[in-house]
Amino acid sequence: MPLIYVTSPIHPDVLKALSKVGRVKLGYGPNAVSYGDIQSQVDAVFLRGGHFSAAMIAASANLRIIARHGAGYDNVDHEAAAELGVWVTNTPGENRRSVVEHVFALLLGLSRKIQLATDQTRQGIWAADRLSLTGIELEGRTLGLVGFGDIGRHVAPVAEAFGMRVLATDPAYDSSADKRLVSFDTLLAEADVVSLHVPLQVSTQNLIGGLEIEKMKTGAILINTSRGGVIDEAAVADALRSGKLGGVGVDVLAAENTDMIAPFSCNTFPVSELPNLLVTPHVAGQTNESLLRVGMSAAEAIAAVLRGEAPQHPVNKPLPRAFNG
Repeated sequence: MPLIYVTSPIHPDVLKALSKVGRVKLGYGPNAVSYGDIQSQVDAVFLRGGHFSAAMIAASANLRIIARHGAGYDNVDHEAAAELGVWVTNTPGENRRSVVEHVFALLLGLSRKIQLATDQTRQGIWAADRLSLTGIELEGRTLGLVGFGDIGRHVAPVAEAFGMRVLATDPAYDSSADKRLVSFDTLLAEADVVSLHVPLQVSTQNLIGGLEIEKMKTGAILINTSRGGVIDEAAVADALRSGKLGGVGVDVLAAENTDMIAPFSCNTFPVSELPNLLVTPHVAGQTNESLLRVGMSAAEAIAAVLRGEAPQHPVNKPLPRAFNG
C-alpha cells in the first residue's frame, strides 16, 4: 500500500479515511516518525503545519502529492514540486465560514472591549470605571475589505447584516462590477474598520504600514486574519500606543510560534503591553466543522492522485515523473 505522511494533528475521521487509502505515518504524537527517516518511501504528504522545502521534495523519490490542509500554500515550494513531478493541492473555501466568524469575534471583542472588561472582572474589579469600558456599535460604521476574494466576499454580507456599510478594494476586480469596490486610498480614508483578506506575496508584504495608517481614520480598527507579513507590526504597534488606531485584532503574526512575553526580539507585537490588541494563535479557520471539511478535501486529493487521477484543487502543474514504486 502507498505510504502517507501526516505532519500535524488532524480530525480523527480524516485519519480513518486516509487509512483506507494507504499506510499512515504521523509526524506528531507519541509514535511520531521523522520525515527524514522515511522520505524515500513516502508517496503522499498531508501537510498541515510546518514548511516543505525543495530539498525535501528532491529527497522524496516516490512522492506524488503534497496536500495542503488549508487554502494557503506559501509553506511549500510548489514550483520546485512541479519541476520534480509532484502535485501540490489546497482546500479553498472549506474553512471559509470559520474565518468569517472569527473576523467578527475579533471585531466584536475590540469594539466592546471584551478582553479589558474580562481582565478587570478577574482582578475583582466590577466596572470601577465604566467609562473606560465604553464600546462602539457596528451599525452605521464602514467596513473596508482589503481583498475581495472568497473570504472577503463572505465577510461582506455578515457586516451588512450588522448594519455596516461595506467598501472593498481588490486589483483583481473591475470597480464597475460592484459599487462597493473603491480605490485602496479611498477605503483607508473612509473605513472605520479595515479587514485584510489577501495572500502574502511581494506586492502585499507590509501592505499596511506607517503611510497607510496615516491615511486611516483616527481610532479605526484593523483586523488581520490573512498572513502576518501583510502588516508592518512595528508601525501598527506604534499606532496603537499613540491612539491613531483604536484597536487591532490579528490571528497571524510575521513570526509565529515565538515568545509572546518578550516578542520584540522577533519583530512581533509587544502583546503583553497593548490592551487594545487582540491576538489569537492562527486559529481563525479552526473549528470542528472546518477541520473535518478541510481534512476530507485534502484526503480526497491524495486518494485521487494515488489512483492516478488529477486532484480537484491543484496549485501547480507537475511535469511527468518516473517513480521508484
